[in-house]
Amino acid sequence: MPEYPDITIYIERLQALLNGHKLERIRLAGPFLLRTVEPPLQSLQGREIVGFERIGKRIVFVFPDELFLVLHLMVAARLHWKERNCKIPGKLGLVAFDFSDGSLLLTEAGTKKRASLHLVQGRENLERFNAGGLEIFDSTAEQFAERLLSENHTLKRALTDPRLFSGIGNAYSDEILFAAQLSPVRMTKKLTSEEIDNLYNCTRSVLSEWASRFRQETGDGFPEKVTAFRKEMAVHGRYGKPCPRCGTMVQRIRYADNETNYCPTCQTGGKLLADRGLSRLLKQDWPRSVEEMEERLTPQHVKPEAKSKG
Repeated sequence: MPEYPDITIYIERLQALLNGHKLERIRLAGPFLLRTVEPPLQSLQGREIVGFERIGKRIVFVFPDELFLVLHLMVAARLHWKERNCKIPGKLGLVAFDFSDGSLLLTEAGTKKRASLHLVQGRENLERFNAGGLEIFDSTAEQFAERLLSENHTLKRALTDPRLFSGIGNAYSDEILFAAQLSPVRMTKKLTSEEIDNLYNCTRSVLSEWASRFRQETGDGFPEKVTAFRKEMAVHGRYGKPCPRCGTMVQRIRYADNETNYCPTCQTGGKLLADRGLSRLLKQDWPRSVEEMEERLTPQHVKPEAKSKG
């Protein structure tokens, strides 16, 4: 699932390519992508895009009259910038947005079609998509600590819970905890103040570093290789490979459709976190998947804002 660094670069490039441009045509191919019917999606045709915003892991297209198109890529959906009026691929294509100098294409790999598109009117309705997670770069160390300690969870769960922190998922939580040298199953309320300060700094530095990497990699183009698995990552997706810090073999915990990667030497004092031994803890402290948690937090019924009188 694209997280803060990926979504940030998507938005920066969309802003550069499309801000101030009119949306000429919408070609919807995925029948389950659009989750709202009012206002109608076609009402955006001919309207100018006036900006882009981020809500957690969602991309928001801003149109005049407080119309907001809210896109959640979930696990396997990706955006592509193509030539104008490009063909929508039969199996993967969900929708194409046509502009005067190109088309923005949305595709989704796999059989589980989880990506969602909502069109809402009014800031009040847009806020319903905000799970309330703290924005890391808009928060102080004290605010971070307060949010982290507001519930007693494992660190992995706390960092990936969109109600607690915004924009962090499975991949970057692994990288953050490695940088902070903390176990993914350490309970939040057992952390020292020094460990919390270090986690705050590592969270900011890891997300900032990867956003900068993607920005440099993308340049003036469009991010076409968005993935949760990068060879430059320290531990995420690197099970069985040597830790870049100490050389110990990276280990993993599997649960439902997700896995957590960690270095036992750097993060758990040399202890291996056995799947069987942690099954009860994982069942109690983690949802079946981060994706399912994201889906549960999506508003099911978003009503159009009533028109103001006068």
